[in-house]
Amino acid sequence: MGRRAAPWDIAVGVVEQRKLLIVTDHFLHQSGLLDPTKASLQSAGFEITIFDDVVADPPEDVMIACATMAKDAGSDIVMGFGGGSSMDVAKLAAVMISSDQSLADMCGIGKVTGARVPLVQVPTTAGTGSEVTNITILTTGATTKMGIIARQLYADRVLLDAQLTIGLPPLQTAATGIDAMVHAIEAFTGRLRKNPLSDLLAKEALRLMAANLITACDDGQNRQAREAMLLGATLAGQAFSNSPVGAVHALAYPLGGHFHLPHGLTNALMLGPVLRHNMRVAAPLYAELADLILGASIISVDARATAFVVFMEDLMNRSGAPRRLRDCNIPEDSLPRLAEDAMLQTRLLMNNPVKVTQADALAMYRQAF
Repeated sequence: MGRRAAPWDIAVGVVEQRKLLIVTDHFLHQSGLLDPTKASLQSAGFEITIFDDVVADPPEDVMIACATMAKDAGSDIVMGFGGGSSMDVAKLAAVMISSDQSLADMCGIGKVTGARVPLVQVPTTAGTGSEVTNITILTTGATTKMGIIARQLYADRVLLDAQLTIGLPPLQTAATGIDAMVHAIEAFTGRLRKNPLSDLLAKEALRLMAANLITACDDGQNRQAREAMLLGATLAGQAFSNSPVGAVHALAYPLGGHFHLPHGLTNALMLGPVLRHNMRVAAPLYAELADLILGASIISVDARATAFVVFMEDLMNRSGAPRRLRDCNIPEDSLPRLAEDAMLQTRLLMNNPVKVTQADALAMYRQAF
């Protein structure tokens, strides 16, 4: 008689692989949040190795250290447990276990070769959508972000459990939630790959999160709001995985690279200026989103689009997230360098509905300052 199926098998599909690498960060590991998952997996026969050195905006050396640990342990299945950084590192670890391809050779779109071991993602924040995307973002050098996009980075299974997001502090709840809302907005307004399926996902994601972000920030124990935010973040991830993000992310990345601010916060800081920059082209789309979250109106397209931008700015104000670059100790004399670095994000800028020049980027950083 074969081994009896464990609850874990029902969730992920019966697998032969039993040497599991869990990729997480030090705080989550030490907080005890991982303990019930670890105990359940061990009781189901998994031999567990934990890599908990993930940091925000993970650099290359962290990625290499994770892959090295996985190889040394003989890991044959990988789980990302945490926020976007942990899940991003887990994706590449699942590839690098059986590959000697360098990170530099993987950089770009569709350049990853070979297969990977099974990959499961378990998000503990409602924000990045990394659990359902095929993108990993790493920091190279001192400040530059590198994107790796490949079909191999899609997970085999994703487990959404809102209980894991209960207790996330208000600032992190706000920052990750706004990040997910930006994903939905940029997917819906993308210039190159906007499509009906991504539109549906983006609109439902935005509807869920617009209605529940403040509740989740104000009452972190509200399970219904947490579930709505987690589902919304995942839907937004699916949307932008097919219709990529644009200038908000392009201008956010240098802020994270130079000043090590959380990714969701950098998106929140730049959202208002970019929405206003895009207004002359994206107004009909913003008006459609206004109808979705504010109710249908017979006023003009421009008025509805403006109402949407005002709503998003008010939502961010109410969330408690810092609203100005100066509030995050970013010096004004750094703005020209940030604008210069933003121009390196060509993969993102090309999808923005309105062209962004270096002068435009500097103007938007000044608005955000």
